[in-house]
Amino acid sequence: NKIKMGLGEYPAGFNPRIHGPYHPGRFYGKADVPLAQVKLGEMGSWLSRRSYTPQSMVSCVNRAYWRWASKYLLPKKAGIAPVVQFTAGLAMAYYFLQYRAHTNHRHAKYH
Repeated sequence: NKIKMGLGEYPAGFNPRIHGPYHPGRFYGKADVPLAQVKLGEMGSWLSRRSYTPQSMVSCVNRAYWRWASKYLLPKKAGIAPVVQFTAGLAMAYYFLQYRAHTNHRHAKYH
């Protein structure tokens, strides 16, 4: 058996005659209802149709990165937004990593 979507391979659902040029930020699998249109009663069946394998999770993160990069990082006249977003992400990550130290230095009087 050939392993699908290895290094240098296109996704199984990609067809250049139908989809045109390959874009890494697009999902080429079977179309489903978007999350915003799912009713609360259908949430369980919608979640059960998702694939939770490590390969699909990596593909999901990769698509999200390429969508972000296509919008903010790769345009010819990209502004300062990607730098600000990256800096804000680092600041939040540092805050959560150092949260224990922040809680020890609270200036609160308990009585």
